[in-house]
Amino acid sequence: MTANEPPVCDFNWPAPDFRLPATDGRMYTRDDIAGPNGLLIMFICNHCPYVLAVLDRIVRDGKALQELGIGVAAICANDADAYPDDSFENMVKLAENAGLPFPYLHDEEQAVARAYHAACTPDFFGFDSKLGLQYRGRLDASRMSPAEPDAPRELFEAMKQVAETGEGPRDQIASVGCSIKWKPAA
Repeated sequence: MTANEPPVCDFNWPAPDFRLPATDGRMYTRDDIAGPNGLLIMFICNHCPYVLAVLDRIVRDGKALQELGIGVAAICANDADAYPDDSFENMVKLAENAGLPFPYLHDEEQAVARAYHAACTPDFFGFDSKLGLQYRGRLDASRMSPAEPDAPRELFEAMKQVAETGEGPRDQIASVGCSIKWKPAA
């Protein structure tokens, strides 16, 4: 399995809008999710070992960022026909079992993943209150296994800085994970 790595942060790039169904039965837009101090959109999936290694940390940091006024959502865009573990039904199970405190959205057509230029799972997009990109880094030093428990919380600290100052850190380490499982071209 080869790891994919997204490009570095394109500061102030505008967050694309979307309207997607969530595992809680509701439809969400970008503006429904955005908080007064920013927005975190993360591309994850149900089967990726990089995501599963840090799912508890994603939940922890998602909750903490929501408390700072940052809206949070996760999106699964993988081709569920080729990867049945990433079906909407399995997304519902993962959201319930992991206790996701934020919407878990299904991008079946993959249009949102393409609009965001998502490269891997997990891939994190942290926006300021004006929805300009300020963070495109990793969660922490974890890879296919979790980093040490006391590893710096890079995503959390970066988004805390965004909430407080409107600007993300200039030094960011890209996330690493499995490639998005794109559907075959029609």
